[in-house]
Amino acid sequence: MNHKRQFHFFWLILISVLIYNCSPQKKQVSKIKTPPSKPVIKSVPTNVKVEDNYRVDLPAINREFRGAWIASVANINWPSRTNLTSEQQRSEAIEMLNMLQNNNFNAVILQVRPSGDALYKSSHEPWSYFMTGEIGREPYPYYDPLEFWVEEAHKRGIELHVWLNPYRAHHSNGGKVTSQSLANKFSDVTYRLRNGMYWFDPASPVIQDHVSKVVNELVKKYDIDAVHFDDYFYPYATYNGGADFPDSKTWNAYRNAGGNLTRADWRRDNVNRFVERIYKEIKNEKNYVKFGISPFGIWKPDYPTGIKGSSQYDELYADAKLWLNKGWVDYFAPQLYWPVNSTGQSFPRLLEWWKTENNFNRHLWPGLNTVEIKVSDKPSEIVNQIELSRHILKDDTGEIHWSIAGLTKSYSMQNSLKIRVYQDKVLIPRSPWLKTNKELSQPKLNLKNNGSNVSANWNSSNGEKAFQWVLFTKYGNEWRTQILNADIQNIEIIKFYNGKNLNTVAIKAIDRLGNESDYKAEKIK
Repeated sequence: MNHKRQFHFFWLILISVLIYNCSPQKKQVSKIKTPPSKPVIKSVPTNVKVEDNYRVDLPAINREFRGAWIASVANINWPSRTNLTSEQQRSEAIEMLNMLQNNNFNAVILQVRPSGDALYKSSHEPWSYFMTGEIGREPYPYYDPLEFWVEEAHKRGIELHVWLNPYRAHHSNGGKVTSQSLANKFSDVTYRLRNGMYWFDPASPVIQDHVSKVVNELVKKYDIDAVHFDDYFYPYATYNGGADFPDSKTWNAYRNAGGNLTRADWRRDNVNRFVERIYKEIKNEKNYVKFGISPFGIWKPDYPTGIKGSSQYDELYADAKLWLNKGWVDYFAPQLYWPVNSTGQSFPRLLEWWKTENNFNRHLWPGLNTVEIKVSDKPSEIVNQIELSRHILKDDTGEIHWSIAGLTKSYSMQNSLKIRVYQDKVLIPRSPWLKTNKELSQPKLNLKNNGSNVSANWNSSNGEKAFQWVLFTKYGNEWRTQILNADIQNIEIIKFYNGKNLNTVAIKAIDRLGNESDYKAEKIK
């Protein structure tokens, strides 16, 4: 081979080597030795296998609304007396909430405005006589009772609904009408009835605007779950000795302005427009805050056929059927305070009739007369009504007990409910037409082997605030479910149950409307 050919051959070999070494298909391997890297320390032991996005078929979570009314008017329930100290008031509240929590209730309907007054720091109305024995006097040492109730209820996974009487201006048991009383402030549209109560005129725009401000302040200022009205609209006829409601001033003004409704229809229209207004205003401020009404249980006699009794439509001028028909409520709790076997006021027939009027599929949760139901065996009657309600209402079941005294003053009632119908904790039913500010993300879940137990801890992925948690554990093919309060974020789980090994753990976050986040599950082997 001559020198020229050797030269060309040399460059050909060199170019081939360069092309091969620069090719992306060839991974360059460094010949420089590096010290071995530190071993990765796993946060979960090797016998707890974690799989990203591990999917399982979780059981459905049981749901039912279980509420109790707590009345402040005339110191019926809370506070029990007007001369309690702040600490005594708080102690009574805690005792009630603990009892409800222990008996697997999940809602409180607290009366915070019994009669043109407030059991909270209001910008519009004076402190209630029923708090301190004097209209306008705040608790001492000072605290905000509603703020306290909301915080303590939520700690226990219990909803707090604020209950208002929109038109009662002063109760006959509420002490003297003083200069601070709204019966004086709105004296031109407030009427004294023959039983000693004072009543705002529902037709007055001044009253409608005032009550609207009261509701809006409650919704804006407090972390409440719902606003609640009861059955008092225009007063019962007996309150005024059978005489007609003395609203000639506003009625004549309406007629002089060209109004052509009958007086009864005009009264109903006043209430109808107000109910619609309150519903819309609540939703405009906080869509997730529910609005509930618990009207008298009979709309009109003979609805359904054979039903007898008072007519809220004609006496209270409350067209409650219309509110349900129009979807102006998020939950509707007709006060069905009669026994199942009552012929004139049949509990199941009335509940079934109200169900047929529920055009928008709002929550229909009957009010039960746990205190004064006229039967010999009250606990069995109330249990029977709950079981009937479940049968009639199917998947969206619930009830409200009038009142908490039926529980606090009767261990047999508590015991019967817990053993026979309230054995386990449940979530509130969802309200799919309502929205929270933000959906909850899938939680984070960590498991650690701890001898005979597995330590589980969890938290929100993006810092969102859960109202509750649901923990699922699977032993063999059997799932167990636990509903936990928001502040519980770790637990020890036994590895063996009923002779079966723990094989799966899952967690869900629950928001304040009962909506469930995606779950995080981990498999154990």
